Amino acid sequence: MNEQATHFDIVAKTQFGLEELLAAELRALGATDIELLTRAVKYKGDKAILYKSNLHLRTALKVLMPFASFYAHHENQLYKRVRQIDWSQYLTPKQTLAIDATTNSDIFHHSKFTALKTKDAIVDQFRDRFGVRPSVDVESPDFRLNVHIHDKLVTLSMDSSGGTLDRRGYRLSRTEAPMNEVLAAGIVMLSGWTGEGYLLDPMCGSGTFGIEAAMLAANIAPGKKRLFGFERWKDFEGELWSKIKTEAVQAERNYPGQVICSDLDAHAIEISEQNAKRAGVDRKIIYRQADFFESKPPGDSGIVLFNPPYGERLETDDIVGHYREIGNQLKHHYAGHTAWIISANAEALKHVGLRPTRKIKLFNGALECRLQKFEMFAGKKYEGLENEGELKKE
Repeated sequence: MNEQATHFDIVAKTQFGLEELLAAELRALGATDIELLTRAVKYKGDKAILYKSNLHLRTALKVLMPFASFYAHHENQLYKRVRQIDWSQYLTPKQTLAIDATTNSDIFHHSKFTALKTKDAIVDQFRDRFGVRPSVDVESPDFRLNVHIHDKLVTLSMDSSGGTLDRRGYRLSRTEAPMNEVLAAGIVMLSGWTGEGYLLDPMCGSGTFGIEAAMLAANIAPGKKRLFGFERWKDFEGELWSKIKTEAVQAERNYPGQVICSDLDAHAIEISEQNAKRAGVDRKIIYRQADFFESKPPGDSGIVLFNPPYGERLETDDIVGHYREIGNQLKHHYAGHTAWIISANAEALKHVGLRPTRKIKLFNGALECRLQKFEMFAGKKYEGLENEGELKKE
């Protein structure tokens, strides 16, 4: 069989602002025909690339395999076209299924009803052909189908991931406002961290920045600790999957730098350490209980990451004052460092009091955020930055 016949379209879903990072990850895996979309990247690959995408991609939320598309002008036509597909190719009557639907259409307004109509078409076909029908299991199905409708165009995709890929399997314990693992990994990658020098998260919460940074530097596959939807597919190749997983473990490495996580809250440190242990990186991270505003940097230069309270999920008595204190501490004690702050509070960010050299639009859940980069120079050199050049915006 030639390469063209064994390669197929794949779509990896991601968060807004991480598309280029995801495309770079896919190029490194050997994917071809890479095309950037909004919150997604489309590409071509074979079954090995599909498996590797789930195991290795740090900035992907889902890996979908489109297999059918058609136009539907009303609900009955949707039902009819779905029922025409031979679903015995994909699952048996004894297996379970779940359907996720997203719609952007003047005809199909409700995603839940769209999913219900699709489910009815599939189970009705099985009942008529075999006298039995698959059951629905929304939590852990054998086969998960993704239905996407744009206007009248319906695209059906097999969900090879199962649960979303941000669920790495290590974060069982969380602080009050945890950050999505995919977003944390994206921010670490945007910071330029490669495992050299040190990376500091001085308000670490449940430790997601530090864990993702350690996993990246050690080349630990983010999907190492979890199962995937494709492992239950009828055409699953166990030997190929075992080979890919073995190669991933063999590619892990030590790195010369340090990941340091600190927090004023002792309970947060305890949670972080537990999560890091489950991720297999507890020995690669230094944990300290410390107040950022009363502590000194561990070295002359490094990367500092902040996910401070936004005044949304967490309440801070003086949110503006909190951001101003962060800026003052950076300015007076962190010369030679590069700091990155993500926040949904645009007003509070203005009071950091430092000029960002880069701004990137991202989303933390439903909250629109700005990730801002601050390059900390010494003394007057930093203060003079106010009048230098144009600010890079994205």
